[in-house]
Order: sequence, then structure tokens, then C-alpha cells
Amino acid sequence: MDNPLNVALVQTSLVWESPMENRRHISDLLAQVKADMIVLPEMFSTGFTMGPAAVAETMEGETVQWMKSWAREKSAAICGSVVIHEDVHYYNRLLFVHPSGEIQYYDKRHLFSLAGEDQVYSTKGSRLIVDYRGWKICPLICYDLRFPVFSRNDVDYDLLLYVANWPQPRISAWDALLKARAIENMCYVVAVNRIGTDQNGHSYPGHSQILDYFGNVVQSAGNEAVVKQSTIDRSAMLQARQKLPFLNDRDDFTVR
Repeated sequence: MDNPLNVALVQTSLVWESPMENRRHISDLLAQVKADMIVLPEMFSTGFTMGPAAVAETMEGETVQWMKSWAREKSAAICGSVVIHEDVHYYNRLLFVHPSGEIQYYDKRHLFSLAGEDQVYSTKGSRLIVDYRGWKICPLICYDLRFPVFSRNDVDYDLLLYVANWPQPRISAWDALLKARAIENMCYVVAVNRIGTDQNGHSYPGHSQILDYFGNVVQSAGNEAVVKQSTIDRSAMLQARQKLPFLNDRDDFTVR
């Protein structure tokens, strides 16, 4: 079955710990977008903050309602991560909001200990596979990119999705690891990083991109504030897997 998917990458700077301003700014960017799936950066409403108590929202909060409203208006899935407060814990939670309003979510498994993320956020650690418009999508968050075992394609997903706040000094690793994940898993990779400088002086260079199942760049956003779109073809990927059945030789293992 032919299942083309038009994907919009929203690469933007973020206002520090200001959900209202970020929602307003991103709304302006979304106004002219027509896509099947819209991808926002990690912690798109706040920036990568280690002070969740000041900005955390619930699953009934304004940012979640905003995402549901845009998903409905655009008849598109919209996804990105948000600081969520639930059961006395804080989560860096990727929300995948369907056009129907249904929400599936993934809590970041690999918390970035270098910045102390593991000291203030919790994780439930379970990987999510989203079924959307005939695609099986595995959404992950930033630092997860460095851990190939967790993202290994053992369930024949079609697309790895990363949202990030990945800084300038390590951007070459971002580019290399995204390509590696695409090649080793024979899947599309969609990855959105922010731009600009945050309150801690960390600079983010973008490099949001879409890669195909051979690691070729389908779309790249450079380092500018921009919305980039491309249509990707699941049937072409399945044909490539049939012709080059490398996934048949993958190792069996269990992630704890």
C-alpha cells in the first residue's frame, strides 16, 4: 500500500520558560502549514529548563489543549515535548496528538545527566510505537539518539522521530548519529532541533532534517528559523527492505 506522508519540520528559537509566548510564536509559524504531521522541538514551550516547578503543566493544561486545537484545525498530527507534572513527578514528555484529539505519549528514557536532567525529571522508560496513517512511528527525545540499542528496529517500524535541544558544540554528533540510526534501522528519520541561545548561554544550531532509509538527506533546515516540508514514501522504503533484507539478520535482545 502506498502511504505517502507529508512532514513539516518547525525549527525555531524558544523564549525561556514562557509557554504563552512560545505558543503564540509557533502559532504564527503554523498558520500557513498544510501537512500530515507537524514536528516541534523538545520542550518547545519552555526551552530545556531544569526548573520544572515554575513551568510544568498537566495533561489538561493550556499547551496540551493548544496542541489538540492545532491538530484538529490542520487535520494533522502534531508532536513535540512538554514539561508535564503528574503524580508528584515531572516528565520531559513527548506528546503525539492525533487530529482526532487522541494523545499518545513517551517519557524521555535517557535523561541528560550532564545537565542534571536526571535529578529533576522522572521517566517511565517505555518505548512507544504510534500507528498513524499507515505508518509505524517510534518517537524519541534528544539524548536518546546516543543509545542505539533502545531505538533498534526490532518491531519493523517505518520512522524514527527525534525532537531535541541539541547544542552547537556537539552538532557533528547529531548529524552523524541521525545518519547511523537511519542506515542501521532501514527507516526514515525525522529530527527537529531548535535554534537560538537559551538562558544558560547554550547555542543551538538547528540542523533539523529528514533522512531516508539509506541515510540520504531528504530535507534539511540549516540553521535558520524556518518551516520545512517533505513528502516521504513508505512503499519505496518497503521495496528497499525487500531488495536488501538486512533487518532479517538483526540480533535478538531485550531492553530492560
